[in-house]
Amino acid sequence: MTAPPSRAEIAARLTDSERLALAVPTFSDDAEAALLAGRVRDAAVLVPIVWHAERPSILLTLRAAGLSSHAGQVAFPGGRVEPGETPEAAALREAAEEVGLDPRLPQVAGHLPLHLTGTGFRVTPVVAFLDPPLTLTPDPGEVATIFELPLATVLDPEAPERRRAEFRGRLREFWVWPHPEHLIWGATATMLVSLARVLRD
Repeated sequence: MTAPPSRAEIAARLTDSERLALAVPTFSDDAEAALLAGRVRDAAVLVPIVWHAERPSILLTLRAAGLSSHAGQVAFPGGRVEPGETPEAAALREAAEEVGLDPRLPQVAGHLPLHLTGTGFRVTPVVAFLDPPLTLTPDPGEVATIFELPLATVLDPEAPERRRAEFRGRLREFWVWPHPEHLIWGATATMLVSLARVLRD
């Protein structure tokens, strides 16, 4: 197995315009309706790389079943950017609220290109390093559980799968990442594809 890029290499790739061009801004299938309706709002998510010595991983959450939107789906910690906030500040604030992550701990490495969701959010993925051990306390009203996806899986070009399914009367295509317990798809899966394109050799 090829060793993952170092932290310095990851940070360099996240500021390399040629690499970032491989992961141009992405859109959900139904994002066009939100654009036409003029209801686009800024949001940010934290894409935390937990730097285990032998096996770095990506921290993810399973959203609580009782939420009004995207209940039971896999997501990065994140949410709406409040007036006067930067995407970094919003991502760190939301991670603190959702999983109890001390906002002083993440070491921000850079951003991925924007992702526009079908629900009208223009999302900035903020990539940051986290050093274990971590003490996290998920808010049960927002997060059902916290889990990790190996960075090696993200770097494997054979790992993501393109699927088709009918949703709200339309045939849609979407990415799915392999995990033994959770279905990783939708906007989160698309942002992981962007991360993979930037970081892979």
